[in-house]
Amino acid sequence: MRLVASYEDPTIRNLVVDLNRYPELKRAFDSGETVFIPDAATDPTLKSIKNTLETRNVRSIVVVPIQWQSTVIGAIFLRTDRDAEPFSDADVRFCQVVASLTAKALRNAHRFEALLRDQKDATHGQRRADLQRIALLAFIRRLVDRYSKSDDHIWAETLLPKASDEELERLVTVAMQVIDEEAKG
Repeated sequence: MRLVASYEDPTIRNLVVDLNRYPELKRAFDSGETVFIPDAATDPTLKSIKNTLETRNVRSIVVVPIQWQSTVIGAIFLRTDRDAEPFSDADVRFCQVVASLTAKALRNAHRFEALLRDQKDATHGQRRADLQRIALLAFIRRLVDRYSKSDDHIWAETLLPKASDEELERLVTVAMQVIDEEAKG
């Protein structure tokens, strides 16, 4: 596990934490449940680190897991000094609300980043589709230009009845209108 922020030392970033030195933190990560220890000095689960807690002057501890899709991805870890009031049930509930809001903010940030990636991919896909259309139209224009310059073309159009010629002209006009509208987006 890594420590991301600490009140005791705001300069700490990405500090690797040994969970064996913090049984209360390990318990919260393993169970996914809030760990509330009103009196650290008498708690049997902290017996192995009792001297450390006394040195650090710890009275009460709250560890609230931050969960993402049923997985603990972090925790809010708070301690009071021996001289201070221990955490109350209201304090614990407040920490749980903060942890829940933190998890939602992280989920929203993840969704936003995914949306930005998808949008970038869609923009890239749209650009590719636009270039394909431009290439296709350029090809058709060149093909039609070459065909229309041949002697066969001039002779072939005279064979069409006037009604067919007028219908082709109407279809070309409609197609051009559709292309113009599509180009507007």
